[in-house]
Amino acid sequence: ISDAQRYDAQECRARESPPTADSHALENKRDEHLLKKRNVPQEESLEDSDVDSDFKGVSVGNATSDNAVIQLSAVQAARKLLSSDRNPPIDDLIKSGILPILVKCLERDDNPSLQFEAAWALTNIASGTSAQTQAVVKSNAVPLFLRLLHSPHQNVCEQAVWALGNIIGDGPQCRDYVISLGVVKPLLSFINPSIPITFLRNVTWVIVNLCRNKDPPPPMETVQEILPALCVLIYHTDINILVDTVWALSYLTDGGNEQIQMVIDSGVVPFLVPLLSHQEVKVQTAALRAVGNIVTGTDEQTQVVLNCDVLSHFPNLLTHPKEKINKEAVWFLSNITAGNQQQVQAVIDAGLIPMIIHQLAKGDFGTQKEAAWAISNLTISGRKDQVEFLVEQNVIPPFCNLLSVKDSQVVQVVLDGLKNILIMAGDEASTIAEIIEECGGLEKIENLQQHENEDIYKLAFEIIDQYFSGDDIDEDPSLIPETTQGGTFNFDSASNMQTKEFNF
Repeated sequence: ISDAQRYDAQECRARESPPTADSHALENKRDEHLLKKRNVPQEESLEDSDVDSDFKGVSVGNATSDNAVIQLSAVQAARKLLSSDRNPPIDDLIKSGILPILVKCLERDDNPSLQFEAAWALTNIASGTSAQTQAVVKSNAVPLFLRLLHSPHQNVCEQAVWALGNIIGDGPQCRDYVISLGVVKPLLSFINPSIPITFLRNVTWVIVNLCRNKDPPPPMETVQEILPALCVLIYHTDINILVDTVWALSYLTDGGNEQIQMVIDSGVVPFLVPLLSHQEVKVQTAALRAVGNIVTGTDEQTQVVLNCDVLSHFPNLLTHPKEKINKEAVWFLSNITAGNQQQVQAVIDAGLIPMIIHQLAKGDFGTQKEAAWAISNLTISGRKDQVEFLVEQNVIPPFCNLLSVKDSQVVQVVLDGLKNILIMAGDEASTIAEIIEECGGLEKIENLQQHENEDIYKLAFEIIDQYFSGDDIDEDPSLIPETTQGGTFNFDSASNMQTKEFNF
């Protein structure tokens, strides 16, 4: 969720990708092959003298010449200008009135070289700003590009695919417009064993753009058509194709529970989960986001992922050298600890609680924040014995440490968690209160009574009022549970657990 969605102490929230300053930081800073739009560079870098910003070489008049040679060289000159690395003069060319001429060239089945050059030029215009992409759309190029998907010349087909990818990448309106004109079937028909790898990479990138954007998500029928292709592409050995395929799945699973269910029903999840241990970090990153999105769904949807032995991958992800991966791994687990009690138990049985607590104590702040959610969610969803286990693992000191951070959402999440632990402890709350006091937590909670946020100061006041006021614990020995040998707190005479076992 974005920080705008408030956390409710009474219920755990399955949360979408970790709230960060830029909510989808992982997506936004990815390799260039996952950009929404890409221009087609020159094969050979142009000399400065070749690119003249007043485009002497481009005669718009020549582009309409009846002489095929003159026409081709004029269109080629425009394309070269648009392929220059340094700010291609897209707006100047649009103003010159060349767009309708280039679009007309797309109709010239008698001259595939001209079609190719015009398509390349239009691809690069569409790789620009949204307004520039829109100019290409308004010039009615899309139906002609769709027609070129059936060209017998592969370079023309491929250029049309690239152009459509840039147009679809502009946003959900363009995406749905191109879909409505019928892009999906011809696009998917290119996926066959004989397709050259460079072409398949382009096709896969366009599929990513079709899956991108969730406001609104792509039409359900489109998702149904694309999923079988993604189930084939996920076996591909080419790393670019694999990464793109997994990002496409992560976009689809970010579109709400209905889309999550479609992805589950496609049968792809058992092939997605093992990618969490892929040797390429780019694949791991995408796979972690995709499975992480699935577990924001219902408990039943979450269980599908858990049934694939997903938790066995997490010791490595939680100790991964890349902090981004640690953070997303803890985010994933925070949505499992928000599940049912069996799901909470699975996290405990996988030995992951000490690792979450380690991230709570030592991770970078974004990861600590996710760990606070994971712990707090467990105090809401978990059974008494599960919350006791958390306390035994010494969660309270690092948890209390976060009470002094500036981020008020974290502070509230921690206060909620502490309050839940105290409530669950019942008669033994005084022992928990003592731990909170000894680690400096009480002082922090006292300070929070002056906090500007109303929810926080009320919560801090309630905790102090209910658990830290009245008789001072130190002066009333009857409030301290006896310590038996071995340092166990005996909350309950039935306790036959090992050291530091808390029985609420």
